[in-house]
Amino acid sequence: MSRTIDRNRLRELQAREEERFARAHPRSRELGERAKGSLVGGVPMTWMIAWPGGFPLFMDHASGARVTDVDGHEYVDLCLGDTGAMTGHAPDASTAAITRQLARGITTMLPTEDAIWVGEELTRRFGLPYWQFTLTATDANRFAIRLAREITKRSKILVFDHCYHGSVDETVATVRDGAVLAREGSVGPPVPPAETTRVVQFNDVAAVERALADRDVACLLTEPALTNIGIVLPDEGFHAQLRELTRATGTLLMIDETHTISTGPGGYTAAHQLEPDILTIGKPIGSGVPAGTFGISHEVMEGMFAQADADYIDGGFGGTLAGNALSLAAIRATLQDVLTEEAFARMIPLAQRWEQGVRESILAHELPWEVQRLGARAEYWFSPDPPRNGAEAAAAYDEQLAAFTHLYALNRGILLTPFHNMALMSPATAPADVDQHTEMFAEMARELVG
Repeated sequence: MSRTIDRNRLRELQAREEERFARAHPRSRELGERAKGSLVGGVPMTWMIAWPGGFPLFMDHASGARVTDVDGHEYVDLCLGDTGAMTGHAPDASTAAITRQLARGITTMLPTEDAIWVGEELTRRFGLPYWQFTLTATDANRFAIRLAREITKRSKILVFDHCYHGSVDETVATVRDGAVLAREGSVGPPVPPAETTRVVQFNDVAAVERALADRDVACLLTEPALTNIGIVLPDEGFHAQLRELTRATGTLLMIDETHTISTGPGGYTAAHQLEPDILTIGKPIGSGVPAGTFGISHEVMEGMFAQADADYIDGGFGGTLAGNALSLAAIRATLQDVLTEEAFARMIPLAQRWEQGVRESILAHELPWEVQRLGARAEYWFSPDPPRNGAEAAAAYDEQLAAFTHLYALNRGILLTPFHNMALMSPATAPADVDQHTEMFAEMARELVG
């Protein structure tokens, strides 16, 4: 039998936690008020408003798997920059390589030997033979979509509802009653998304087949598992069917591994032998230095240069700082010395430990919740069954409980990803860090059920 959460009690607990947060963070509160005079929303980027507590927490410094705020409080960081700091903060090997390159020059518009090493390593990990570099996964996705359209001479792309591929215009879309619409809250969509995009539900093979039937889709862009609406895992055989359908319709298959590299050193692609035509990744590969990349197959490479009139210099493809020396030095250090096979062999068992601790508390307190894991990443849902697609995941989201959970954790020295109930392990994360979360989660569950 499952227990329900008393919402009046939840509101009382939320008020208590907000008061505790305000008392403990006077300096952050002071800086937050000052920031409103020059920063939109009082933060450098508006998504930072999403942190709980009524005002943003200001960071002083971070190292390994710990963050210290301006009021002197230290936190176990299970957010890790929403994957951007999956390496842990300031790993020694990356810091040394970045410092050396800073003294040697940051950007010259000339290639470095590091770029060759990185390209070869990406091929070894992910299987695709040719690579280009960007500053973000958003850029990698944008350029790759342009490339797919150029090669196929098709205008549409296909994505899954509640996917996440950065701020790419074509992907900020949803489907409702069969109609493709701008996602709720989408800021200034340049055109109605139905003009550029088809959207179907994740794990719905029949819907994918229908969407590709007209053979006007340049590429199917997908994460191996949905992550930005929470972890939604693929059904068995789903990716094999995607590959079969895209090949049959002349559609390029594009895999975004930016979050799902948590699966292993070569991401979900290597772990499950996927065969994409294009692969994109960003955030974690540069130890926090802005960096992204996309890889392409031999066939895509041939198609790319078969287009005699395509301008890959000034034709809306590439960026002045893309592939800069600093980014490439950071990527090399990250792949060579930080996000290694040995690191994943430590990180994944820690996520399993985290998952087990959460599951035991859920069962002990008879809560109608579930926990999912994807390699070194794990998350709990405030629903009894894990969702199979983005629509189910969005319907299961409990904003009130999520806000309380994040603030409760923050007040006890733990940072979770603010947009989800998600935790990520880094090479610097320790078993004691996981156990601290387990103790916090058990305490929270006890208080919620009374």
